[in-house]
Amino acid sequence: MKQSSHKEESMFYNPEPWEAWETKLVAGSIIIAIISLFILAVLINWLILS
Repeated sequence: MKQSSHKEESMFYNPEPWEAWETKLVAGSIIIAIISLFILAVLINWLILS
């Protein structure tokens, strides 16, 4: 079996805490994705299904 190095162990078992701006970036990206899916559904309904 291959021994993992100390650096690999610390990378998987001791993650860095997130910064506040990273949390805002992820939340904003998820909100934009949900709004985009809604707009896409409305356009498909309006242009293709009607």
